[in-house]
Amino acid sequence: MIKVSIIIPILNEVDAIHRLLLHIEKTISKTYSYEVIVVDGGSSDGSQNLVQGIKNVILVQTEKGRAKQMNAGAKIAKGSILYFLHCDSFPPTDFDLEIIKQVDKGNLAGCFRMKFDYNHPVLLVSQWFTRFNHISCRGGDQSLFVAKHLFDKINGFNESYIIYEDNEIIRRLYQEKQFVVIPKYLITSARRYRINGAWKLQYHFTVIHLKQKLGHSNESMLNYYKKNIS
Repeated sequence: MIKVSIIIPILNEVDAIHRLLLHIEKTISKTYSYEVIVVDGGSSDGSQNLVQGIKNVILVQTEKGRAKQMNAGAKIAKGSILYFLHCDSFPPTDFDLEIIKQVDKGNLAGCFRMKFDYNHPVLLVSQWFTRFNHISCRGGDQSLFVAKHLFDKINGFNESYIIYEDNEIIRRLYQEKQFVVIPKYLITSARRYRINGAWKLQYHFTVIHLKQKLGHSNESMLNYYKKNIS
């Protein structure tokens, strides 16, 4: 039987996770079985109490670090399809049907196209490229679905990555020749761009991508991130 496990890592995101859980309830088709797993990395803002108070949402508590949190959610997931979602990214109506349709076609991993909730020129260009099925156009804010057996085959997220964990697993999925971009739009928050400045943040993300391409260590990328990005 088909079941989708929606896995959402959080850390001090009480407002964002509340909005997302309400959004999921409104937009998921409920045609197939599903579960929502929220993985908390040690919040101190009341996120845990809020999640515990919402019916049919599973709360998992683990060490902080998105890779660790998403692996922890996947470990208890009962679905044949895993759907990893950032708490400030909002998938389209009937997103579960779109995902299941692709898996039925043999496309075992993929994401949605993406739009930001902020019309800045840098972001308009960035989001336009998410329509292309190329690894250079990918990122975690676009969400990620992957068949459970494929996720297990590639050993899940690499927990040595504190940042860039989404891009790293997507790279391995492309190596498996299993990735599709669904032509529907997910809306994601541009809050980090508003805080850091759109041009500045896009520059720093580009540097991190280049560091990864040039073989810099995870520690080098993390240090750069901590130094330059709020």
